[in-house]
Amino acid sequence: MVLHDLLDGSLVLRRVYRDGQLFERETTQLEHGCLSCTVRLDVVPTAERLASCGFDHVVLGLPPGVAAGMAVTELRRGLSRPAVIDNAVLALDPVDLDDHIWDRHTLFESGFTSMPTDERTSGEFLIGEFGQVDTVMVHPGLGAVLTGDPREGSAQWLLGVELLGQLASHAGVVGAADEYRPGCFDDAEAAARNRPGVVRVPVIEAEGSFRTVLHRAGRPLHPGRFREALPQLAAGTHWLRGRLWIASAPKTRIAVQGIGPRVWLESTGKWLADSAEPGHAHPGKTGADVDSVLDWHPSHGDRGTVLAITGRSEDIDAREFRDLLDSCQLTQAEMKQDFGVWDDPLELSDAL
Repeated sequence: MVLHDLLDGSLVLRRVYRDGQLFERETTQLEHGCLSCTVRLDVVPTAERLASCGFDHVVLGLPPGVAAGMAVTELRRGLSRPAVIDNAVLALDPVDLDDHIWDRHTLFESGFTSMPTDERTSGEFLIGEFGQVDTVMVHPGLGAVLTGDPREGSAQWLLGVELLGQLASHAGVVGAADEYRPGCFDDAEAAARNRPGVVRVPVIEAEGSFRTVLHRAGRPLHPGRFREALPQLAAGTHWLRGRLWIASAPKTRIAVQGIGPRVWLESTGKWLADSAEPGHAHPGKTGADVDSVLDWHPSHGDRGTVLAITGRSEDIDAREFRDLLDSCQLTQAEMKQDFGVWDDPLELSDAL
């Protein structure tokens, strides 16, 4: 097992354990102490060196704030021979999950990384990691261990595990002593889950303290009405995500994401149905994602709004959410107008 930590001053601390015993402890000074440099210049070379010494199985513990997806990419690119990644595992104290989602501080401000320029919040980091990993290991955090807090199995613990089931419904949830499913990491599945605008929800909607609501709108959204509705759509939700078909930018697939207190929109390019490449505008062609295949419509192709929200059951009214999103759609009369007539209150034309 190899554990890496990125310390202040661009210093990387590497510890290698074998059979539970520390047999290597080294520090490396990096010229640029960013997270990607740590992976490329220390994590990957260490994995390469251990493999060349005959260690066929290695567990890599990444520095806090390093995205598993970035590490996978660098390992694929940097190792001299192909490597099989069996599992991507995130260790988490479920008691702290709710606070992490709503924390406004950056990873640097919270002390998770030594990079002042890292503007991600802990909630943004965790949501990205939930999409990337196949397993979440629940374990009391360091503070709880040091203070002897018996939180495992408590009401707060179980509540956090329930929230985890809504945010990472695909992932196996295990304790430190539990058996887990080996060999279930899938690059393509992880990439599909993390593509902006993609929506994944729990297969079964069970009664509980948290819930996820999904809704689709088949007509373009009125930009003004949607701008007014967005704060209400996102209010009180732990995670809002989806893709938007907005009348002021009708050919652009716009991803929306809200994690705790932050909400943002981003362009992901043209809809597949608006692709300029002849013969490309149907879901059977290379490059079409799973959502476009499943949601393809005979008349408007993959265009459409798909939005999901996850939050406390007491804060989410499914009917109110769906009615509010439906009210943002263009009316039949508005559909007859040219798309160029719509104002751009979201400033999409400038941003895109």
